[in-house]
Amino acid sequence: MAQPRLGSKPALTGGSAPAPVVRRRGWLRNLGAVVGVLVLAAGALLGGAVLLHPASGPDRTAGVGGGRHDAADLVGVGRPGDPGPGQAGDLAAGIGRAQRRLAEVPGDWPTWAELGLAYVQQARLTADPSYYPKANGALRRSLSEHPDGNHLALIGLGALAAARHDFAAALRYGQQAAAIDPYSAPAQGVVADALVELGRYPQAWVAVQRMVDLRPDTGSLARGSYAAELRGHVGRARELLTAALDLAPSAVDAGYALYYLGELAWNAGDVAGARARWEEGLRRAPAYLPLLAGRARVAAAEGRYAEAVAGYRTVVTRLPQASYLIEYADLLAARGDPAGARAQYAVVRTEQRLLAAQGVNVDLEMAVFDAEHGAPARALAEARATYATRRSVPAEDALAWALHANGKDAEALAHARAALRLGTRNAAFRYHVGMIEAALGDRAAARRDLAEALRLNPHFSWLQAPRARAALAALGGGRLADGRSGGAR
Repeated sequence: MAQPRLGSKPALTGGSAPAPVVRRRGWLRNLGAVVGVLVLAAGALLGGAVLLHPASGPDRTAGVGGGRHDAADLVGVGRPGDPGPGQAGDLAAGIGRAQRRLAEVPGDWPTWAELGLAYVQQARLTADPSYYPKANGALRRSLSEHPDGNHLALIGLGALAAARHDFAAALRYGQQAAAIDPYSAPAQGVVADALVELGRYPQAWVAVQRMVDLRPDTGSLARGSYAAELRGHVGRARELLTAALDLAPSAVDAGYALYYLGELAWNAGDVAGARARWEEGLRRAPAYLPLLAGRARVAAAEGRYAEAVAGYRTVVTRLPQASYLIEYADLLAARGDPAGARAQYAVVRTEQRLLAAQGVNVDLEMAVFDAEHGAPARALAEARATYATRRSVPAEDALAWALHANGKDAEALAHARAALRLGTRNAAFRYHVGMIEAALGDRAAARRDLAEALRLNPHFSWLQAPRARAALAALGGGRLADGRSGGAR
């Protein structure tokens, strides 16, 4: 059967379905099963991979290879900042089984690789970076036991490097693994995620297509969806996530796909659509924490603040990732609770130090945070350090916003516009360019871009969206481009 092409809509929606996913049984008994779980896990950025639009994708040369939500790595299914499907308890049980097996057969190099990958995923699911050194030790042990042709350990080292945001290293490991086994979809996932994060988009699209051709499942289709979203092809992104949902081999995998279907709706300003997807996800996977964060977000948008605060508190208690902590803190600040916001911002700083101590580079994520929370000089240093190695659209945006925070708007403008070069429909990106244009005195351009940011998503940030409305009103943009009021909703 012909495999679905990312640039070929009929292959995903026509009469023949994509090849069935091989269902996992006894995972952690073989690495393919483990990688099947990890490959299902997104952003942007981070951190992702994106599917090509049928009408406008770049040329794809057969056989050429190279993170939706931080960094898109293998464990995060190509979507930046996402912990991915799976549950920490299930992984802990699998880790225990692998450890018992290795106590009996210490030279079992595939199980050492399995264990290393499981540690990487456990770090993501628990927001505990102390698992990363354990992962490195297990993966290196696998290589020492079997140094030649060990693509399993190389895939794991690529996933670990991506989780630590060392995307150049992730690319090297992924390419080495793919050279050993050109038919390994997980190896192509490592390559694709690294290329996206490095901003090497034409090569990334080819790697994503290759992964789908090799194994059209929830993980590869999610990467394709993120690729389409980055290109601004939201309808295509939705189709691919719907296909991923149809192929989901478990309730948690379905919850993952539904979470990102809700994200697509949210990012398009469709609160009701987001609510429907997230509530469906919670019915199918009630323990999947990103869905609880989505529910809290909807509650805040609909004015149910006590419910929103309680929801965010539950999420950050169980999964203290920076993205959730910042959202929660910004909501508290916007609702007049500065003390509560400061407490959560302090947790963000603590998490940053913990990650850095375990070798995780969080400069990109912290640059935007510091630019918006009173540390402009530090933000600029972080953004410049990131931009030196990564020319992705999130890196362009972070540098632009940090430059703006330091009063360097003339330099910032080129980077802010470069962040839009793929056609990404991102309200925060559009807001940043609008505020920079306003600072430079280009009132017409600023009105256009600020109105577009609010049209895309009037709730894109609990702190920055009200500032966008205020700036638009000050510029004389009393109504948005579609005729809606530019005031608070």
